[in-house]
Amino acid sequence: MSPVVAIVGRPNVGKSTLLNRIIGRREAIVEERPGVTRDRKQVDASWQGRPFTLVDTGGWLTGGDSLDEQVSRQSEKAIADADVVLFVVDATVGVTEDDDRVAALLRGRADSVIVVANKVDDRVHEAASWELLSLGLGDPVPVSALHGRGTGDLLDRLLDMLPEEAAAGDGELSGKDEEIAPRVMGVSIVGRPNVGKSTLFNRLIGEERAVVHDRPGTTRDSVDTIVETEHGPVRFIDTAGMRRRARIDEDTEYYSLVRALRSVDTSDVALLVIDATIGVTHQDQRLAERVDAAGCPIVVLLNKWDLCDTDQRADVTEQVGQRLHFVGDAPVLRISALTGRNVGRLWPALAESIEDYRTRIPTRRVNDVVRAAQSEHPAPGGARVLYATQGATDPPTFTLFTNRELPRTWMRYLERRLRDDLGLGSTPIKLRVRRRSE
Repeated sequence: MSPVVAIVGRPNVGKSTLLNRIIGRREAIVEERPGVTRDRKQVDASWQGRPFTLVDTGGWLTGGDSLDEQVSRQSEKAIADADVVLFVVDATVGVTEDDDRVAALLRGRADSVIVVANKVDDRVHEAASWELLSLGLGDPVPVSALHGRGTGDLLDRLLDMLPEEAAAGDGELSGKDEEIAPRVMGVSIVGRPNVGKSTLFNRLIGEERAVVHDRPGTTRDSVDTIVETEHGPVRFIDTAGMRRRARIDEDTEYYSLVRALRSVDTSDVALLVIDATIGVTHQDQRLAERVDAAGCPIVVLLNKWDLCDTDQRADVTEQVGQRLHFVGDAPVLRISALTGRNVGRLWPALAESIEDYRTRIPTRRVNDVVRAAQSEHPAPGGARVLYATQGATDPPTFTLFTNRELPRTWMRYLERRLRDDLGLGSTPIKLRVRRRSE
């Protein structure tokens, strides 16, 4: 395991900006206002060939409402789990009461804490960073996370504090290890705001990684964790609640939507969480279409099932059949993420979806299905598939060698026949056409 480095501090001091600067890309959502980051977000990073895991946290606050308290607890958990802590302070403001309170949490482990004096954009303002000596955590490192000034010096100092076992490249796989390392299956948890995605995420990974609150929009960024299961390693990704773009009224929510959609596009399976007490809404339907278009299998989860009466259960079951008919034979599970009811049934459904996703069909069997499909319903205009083979898995991808271009309507027909006759269930399949002249 790579050593863990937590980035902590009060709100709006530049923690997420620092994370983005270290890894060299905009991974964490950044806004010039406090409270944007709420969950713990982990990303892989490295410096001078030494890998480590960076953990971005929400701002630590004293007091506040119940949501603020949960965010602060997430920060405290990150501190407890970290090998090294980067304590970020706004040098232009100086030491505040909240900075003092965070420092008090860290003084018991001062030998593994680096005080980061952020927003020191030039040499003139470096003197202000020495005020941070009053925190009692050693010499501060002046940086500008926004412009990159001083971050190299910070990372050099960080390397000196990382556990020794990381120095020899622990966490880096040799060529031989890479060949046998199991592939990690990505499972994204998607849905409208406030349907119970983060509650389900915490239930599946066995700890409170995501902040759960009854306020819609609590999750702002995608948060992921790898869980070892009997079916191999699975990466669960908790995404922000998705709303129609017309109803997105702030930059933070827009970037949350972009990250959620990106998570779906890179996932192998999507868990579509629906609030059973409300039913299948128009937005649920649009989300299902978006996930289906991404090409990954869907498992439909009717959450809060225990809160529904008999009539509600019958109504939402009928809605799934009518409004989500296009997802085909996708598994539909009735669960309660809060109590854990029926959540255990998710594992067999995921295992089946993963097995279908990785299925490889013998070429002879593929051609038998194609010949039968053409015999029963020939393509118009004399178009024919001369030969077919499966070229890839994840998802099953078939290459069709044809004498001319195939009409799209007939391609959809052939896709359905391949899925039904080859027993691929709800797994999306891809068809690639190569004309004989090519």
